[in-house]
Amino acid sequence: MASEMAKELAALERLSVGRLRERYAEVFGEPTTGNNRPWLVRRIAWRLQERAEGGLTERARRRAEELADDADLRVIPPRAGAGRPAARTAAMLDAAPKDPRLPVPGTILTRPYKGGVLQVRVLGGGFEYDGSTYRSLSAVAKAATGSHCNGFAFFGLVGKGAKR
Repeated sequence: MASEMAKELAALERLSVGRLRERYAEVFGEPTTGNNRPWLVRRIAWRLQERAEGGLTERARRRAEELADDADLRVIPPRAGAGRPAARTAAMLDAAPKDPRLPVPGTILTRPYKGGVLQVRVLGGGFEYDGSTYRSLSAVAKAATGSHCNGFAFFGLVGKGAKR
């Protein structure tokens, strides 16, 4: 009996993924969406050995149920929706790593531009310019100039003449 089991397990190693999926359906009574060959081989081998030699003892099953009952089964929170990112909360924005090039919130950045002076207030989660809030300095620079440019460079926060 043991040699038959060894032969059957060895035969699993030679099967294609398609055939392993068919064998999985035969053994478990339901199809699988898995295409991972090593996983399929292990799962099928486990079920074949369980059938031949018996499964877990009743005591082991009870203990597994106790452990599962005490465990926090969901470690990763579910997605917000199909393809949609979760809404960012204020706590998430505060916890996000801050760019070291940015001055502390409350600082006012000034930049002479076309005969005037642009003033931008640094906020905890963005920038305030001309009564509106923007997510990035580049967005502020675009609003002020009408063209795309690097906000850090525009306000002199990078390079040789960086303000610190």
